Amino acid sequence: MNKTELVAAIAAKAELTKVDAKKALEAALAAVKESLAKDENVALVGFGTLKVVKRAARQGVNPAQPTKKIKIPAKKVVKFKAGAELEAAVK
Repeated sequence: MNKTELVAAIAAKAELTKVDAKKALEAALAAVKESLAKDENVALVGFGTLKVVKRAARQGVNPAQPTKKIKIPAKKVVKFKAGAELEAAVK
């Protein structure tokens, strides 16, 4: 499902116009981005939790030159943990 299909599904389920559904989706995504940028968790009960995790710097192997070691810098990544209701729906 892409963004256009998601907007259409939201519009149908919430009885909104596609324009209003798109605005609502974009506002929700912007709020999630802002929270994650502040290192805040986003917990949607029943759906899942998004959180920012710091990855430590580490050493890796260059795939083109397996004998050569490379340094992988530290960075922040977003992790998603599915909630119980989402896991049950997928099974």
